[in-house]
Amino acid sequence: MQLRLSFAAFVLVLSGGALADEVQVAVAANFTAPMKVITAAFEQETGHKVSAAYGSTGKFYAQITNGAPFEVLLSGDDTTPTKLVKEGAAVAGTQFTYAIGTLVLWSAKPGFVDDQGQVLATGNFKKLAIANPKVAPYGAAAREVLTGLGLLAKVEPKFVTGENIAQTFQFVSTGNAELGFVALSQVMKDGKIAHGSAWVVPGKLHQPIRQDAVILNKGKCNPGVIALMEYLKGDMARAVIKSFGYGF
Repeated sequence: MQLRLSFAAFVLVLSGGALADEVQVAVAANFTAPMKVITAAFEQETGHKVSAAYGSTGKFYAQITNGAPFEVLLSGDDTTPTKLVKEGAAVAGTQFTYAIGTLVLWSAKPGFVDDQGQVLATGNFKKLAIANPKVAPYGAAAREVLTGLGLLAKVEPKFVTGENIAQTFQFVSTGNAELGFVALSQVMKDGKIAHGSAWVVPGKLHQPIRQDAVILNKGKCNPGVIALMEYLKGDMARAVIKSFGYGF
């Protein structure tokens, strides 16, 4: 009997291993923190593994169109997934909005940024960090805000441009720039700004930062990909996403 039970357990382990798949995911840099939390829970609950790369959406687009082995894209915008579907590089009907991002003007220094963002108009700073608007949706939103406020020409000479929103955050957190436009998710913890000072930019000042997910052609036959996409729509993932300051 003991032998039979052991053999059954062995078969169960083998079959469980056979059902587990690895998912190659390209993730917009602003979504790094919530994705790490979601990934840990997803792997524990499903047995699938996630291999995630974090970076700018524009660079991921270039890599995907040049044959990079990604199976899922969690974009920082909604236009890139749409473009990939139209170009035949992503699976039609799989695109959905997993989060709506919030832009924030942030400084690592307490009291440096007021809650109305008037520091931009005063110009009492040497460097303003911004993600490259050509490849980073949050950078494009920041530029749109400055243009709408009539401040772009005044502050543009002070720009320190990050390759993506992660590098932009690093510029501010290390003091290489006194302040910068980053994602709220990067500075929020337990529902509030973790440290420093910030102005949460009203959404009416820029186009919504809709962040869409889509299955890429290389992942259409991977069960782990389907499982991850469904997981992102579930209550647990949505709770995590909301806790980092995103909307839906």
